[in-house]
Amino acid sequence: TAPGPRSYTTLRDEAVKLFNSLQQLESERDPVPLMQGVLQTCLDLPPLVDEIYCQLVKQTTEPPAPGGQGDLHYWQLLTCMSCTFLPSPPVLRFLRFHLDRTENRFPGSEMAKYACFIREALGKTKGRECVPSLEEILVLMQRQEMICTVHCPGAPACSVAISSHTTAEEVAQELVSRLGLSQSPNLFALYEQSRRREQPVGSATLLADVLTRFE
Repeated sequence: TAPGPRSYTTLRDEAVKLFNSLQQLESERDPVPLMQGVLQTCLDLPPLVDEIYCQLVKQTTEPPAPGGQGDLHYWQLLTCMSCTFLPSPPVLRFLRFHLDRTENRFPGSEMAKYACFIREALGKTKGRECVPSLEEILVLMQRQEMICTVHCPGAPACSVAISSHTTAEEVAQELVSRLGLSQSPNLFALYEQSRRREQPVGSATLLADVLTRFE
């Protein structure tokens, strides 16, 4: 049994289950929960990360219907993977070659746009504590940013656009600038508040992970 809320069998069996999930993804009307399930398995069982990257590269190479719904579902999961996990160096080189090839073969297409987004994400991803929330997956599928609402003492709530890579320190700095407090000698930090507790958010913590915990 692997640590965490889920129970797992052998890596081989889990790899087969993930392969079956990918096959199902192609025709899934609502792919978001399935995508999150694949991501959660990869988070709990890191040796499967490279396997899923390789499977997704395979599925998006010479697809029967380039740019069709099934093909784009694979690209969307690949986008979510790129914002959550870094593959091993050999797989990363293989993936970058695939992204370059896709952009060259289908310039201006949705696949090329996903390939460009994924390349940029891979340059920022350092690993996640949590898999993307359902909301984050939805915005990643559209290659957009999330809107995070921060409540500030003595000031109206502020809406901040964040990506999968935005840290608490970056958001705090932006809010300090917006509120005209750049010259203040005080230190500022974000706090995470729930019914049970209130605690400071570490400066290097990804806001996307905080939002997933709230979900």
